[in-house]
Amino acid sequence: MLDPRVTKLAELFADHCCELGPADTVLLHVFDIPEAAVAEFVRVFQSRSAQVVVRDERSIVRRQLMLGMTESNATTIAKIEKFEMEQMTAYVALRGTHNYAEFADVSGATQTMWSKVYGTPVVFETRVAKTKWSVTRWPSSGMAQQASMSTAAFEDFFFDVTTVDYARMAKAAEPLAELMDKTERVRLVGPGTDLEFSIAGMGAVPCSGKRNIPDGECYSCPVRDSGSGVVQYNTVSLHQGTEFKDIRFEVKNGKIVDASAGAQTAKLNDILDTDEGARYFGEWSLGYNPHVLHPMKDTLFDEKIAGSFHLTPGNAYEGVADNGNRSSVHWDLVCIQRPDYGGGEVYFDGRLIRKDGRFVLPELDGLNPERLS
Repeated sequence: MLDPRVTKLAELFADHCCELGPADTVLLHVFDIPEAAVAEFVRVFQSRSAQVVVRDERSIVRRQLMLGMTESNATTIAKIEKFEMEQMTAYVALRGTHNYAEFADVSGATQTMWSKVYGTPVVFETRVAKTKWSVTRWPSSGMAQQASMSTAAFEDFFFDVTTVDYARMAKAAEPLAELMDKTERVRLVGPGTDLEFSIAGMGAVPCSGKRNIPDGECYSCPVRDSGSGVVQYNTVSLHQGTEFKDIRFEVKNGKIVDASAGAQTAKLNDILDTDEGARYFGEWSLGYNPHVLHPMKDTLFDEKIAGSFHLTPGNAYEGVADNGNRSSVHWDLVCIQRPDYGGGEVYFDGRLIRKDGRFVLPELDGLNPERLS
């Protein structure tokens, strides 16, 4: 029997995230998702009179494909999938995993090449820029293990966190977006962190379930050459099948001039040397999803952690909050500033906005966990 929460999630994507209707052609892109769930998403999308195209992949097959991937092969795939994406008005991805380290034995050089040859034209230039897109993970035993939870408990957590009251969240985020629009200088302070940069003229985008599910962040972008100082991240980040921890950046004139991550320092610098834009930041954001409190080595969840910020090396989103930085890398790295993670402060133009993960201005109180949960 189909879990009714699957239907509720599919309806969220159809009606809130992508607002599907008769004029839409939607690509449903799934990875390791149960057949019954895929069929239910198709049914719900069809009930909104949208045309539906399905691309169904398996991680074990993708791993083998990547192990033998050549630049010529990547170019062929990119041409095909770019053409496919250009036919779509909407894109929904459901990404499951049985093993979060499935791609750990794919070489860094191959993954970097794939990011350039496939990721830039298909993802950044077409899907992100030209479709109504939205993505989520899927509650598998592998993800439950990542989160150090039982499978049943993780499923409950997943459906709680993905189907929050996004209308309430959107309303509560309006004052933060307005404040960020007027802010010139941001300063981040915490254990190992004292970094300042400008967001003057960049604008702000409050995210309440339109693109990422789960959601709960308001992002802007540093002026490309404005950052100076040091930032120390305190969550583990899974990237290209490798775990990175204790990531530390020294920043001068917006550029990461020194980067370390313990035993993975060399691999970290290889990623940052992918192209010129990878050593500059393309996004900065404050997270406030009340149900996401601890990292689980999944960026889609971790970047929404209540009381966190993420500062992203690489590509900036085209349009609002766009500093012009272009890269095949976009790596959301997260720092949690609640007291149980060492605390910290966020200042806008010298004014304290958030302390130890809690918004301190009255007009921003609606974004604190007890007000959103």
